[in-house]
Amino acid sequence: MVATYDDASIMLQLLRWSTEMNIDEAYSVIFDPEFDPNATDTGNPVVGRILMLGETIGAMVKHGVLNRDLVLDIFWADGIWKLVGPSALKVRESAGDARLYENFEALVTS
Repeated sequence: MVATYDDASIMLQLLRWSTEMNIDEAYSVIFDPEFDPNATDTGNPVVGRILMLGETIGAMVKHGVLNRDLVLDIFWADGIWKLVGPSALKVRESAGDARLYENFEALVTS
């Protein structure tokens, strides 16, 4: 499926939202060479912001609202998941709910 102008509009709105939640600050934390994905606290608000954004994007892709190819051209889902995924999996396990962050994970595994 080819991306549409609606896909582009939604993606721009998501980028605007990510700016409002200071995602650049969050990225600077997780891309720091000192960041350890496996040692990150599950309550880390920076990681939480990134997980919320990824889960939202993943849900839109899952439900056919947003074009997957366009998303993956703009959002480095697999690289970002490698950095925040371990925290997501810890949260999922402690909550006992396999659905937590499943849509973000699906962006990189499907």
